[in-house]
Amino acid sequence: MSDNKGPPPPPPPAYSAPGPQGQGYGQPPPPPPGYAGSSTVVVTQPGFINARIFREVPVPMQCPYCQATITTSTSYEVGTLTWIACFVVFIVGCWLGCCFIPFCVDGCKDVVHSCPNCRQTVGRYDRM
Repeated sequence: MSDNKGPPPPPPPAYSAPGPQGQGYGQPPPPPPGYAGSSTVVVTQPGFINARIFREVPVPMQCPYCQATITTSTSYEVGTLTWIACFVVFIVGCWLGCCFIPFCVDGCKDVVHSCPNCRQTVGRYDRM
C-alpha cells in the first residue's frame, strides 16, 4: 500500500515580465502560500467626510458620531469670502457702512453641516 493521495498539485503560473519595448503586461506574481483571497477594509475616522458632498443644502447621511441616519442641519458662519466681500465693498467707495452687508448675506458665508441628533459638526462647505 502507498500513502500517496493523488497526483501533486500543478505549480502556480510563472510571472512573465513585460517585453523589451514595454509591450504587454504579463501575469501578476502568484499569491503567497496560505493566501485565502482578497478583502477590502475601509476605515473612516469620525469627522472626516468627503467635503465635496456638502454644499448649501442639507445632505442625507449616516452620522459618524451617533450612527443615526440623518439629514444634516445647516447653519452659516462668517468665512474668508465674507471678509473679502467686505473689503471689496469698502475699497470701491461705500463708506457709510455698506461694507458690512456681506455679513448679513448667507450667500457670502460658509455652511456648517451638523447632526440634528447629537449636534456634532459632520461637515463644512467653505465658499473660498
